Amino acid sequence: MNEPAGTSVEDLLARVLAYPFGVPRESYVLADGRAEEPRAEDLEAGERIAVLAYGANASPAALTAKLGELAEGVRVPVVAAELRDFDVVYSAHVSPYGAIPAALQRSPGAVASVHAIHLTRAQLARVHRTEPNYELVHLQGLDLRLEGGRRVESVRAWVSRHGCLRRGGGHVGVAAVPVQGRTWPARSEEDILAAVRDELAPGEPLGDFVSAHVADPDLAARRTAILRATAAPLAWPHDPATPLLS
Repeated sequence: MNEPAGTSVEDLLARVLAYPFGVPRESYVLADGRAEEPRAEDLEAGERIAVLAYGANASPAALTAKLGELAEGVRVPVVAAELRDFDVVYSAHVSPYGAIPAALQRSPGAVASVHAIHLTRAQLARVHRTEPNYELVHLQGLDLRLEGGRRVESVRAWVSRHGCLRRGGGHVGVAAVPVQGRTWPARSEEDILAAVRDELAPGEPLGDFVSAHVADPDLAARRTAILRATAAPLAWPHDPATPLLS
């Protein structure tokens, strides 16, 4: 997901502001890098591992890039779902490609539009290598309702290692992710980056602010540490699910 050398500040910023990169509202199958309408058999429970996607991982373009050659010649079901009592908020970190990405947080009464990606063990391991700021966990006791009516109580998910960003005593919803009954304010990627820029580098053009921490991992780590200092962890019991990767 990192930008290639020589990317202009303008192009880098345009990509970052596109986060989470065009997530469909409906179910689809990723087939050779294309989002296709799923067949009935695609949506059946099988031997693949269901992993919750609530940000860029549900984007056909982002998922294709993360899977690499493991996306070639296969069909990867990405099933639309509703997750009750959760919101999709911003994480307290800056990503390697410059964005402030999503995190999952408990929010009683809210219903978040999410997806369940069904991956092979090899595909899961590949995507996990692209998630240095997230821990793969096992969430249980959920009310996750997949398209078609099936209810799921247990699923794997990537959870931010840095916690959920806090502003003004609460969290900030990712405006690009539909959530019914959202109680926290929602902001766009541009708005949240600008707010963080105003705190950490007042007056700096937004493109320069983003490109600086993309080019300098140490600066990214320092900025993340500041955001993390006031963050809150996911308020839902979870256990590490990394044995799945071995």
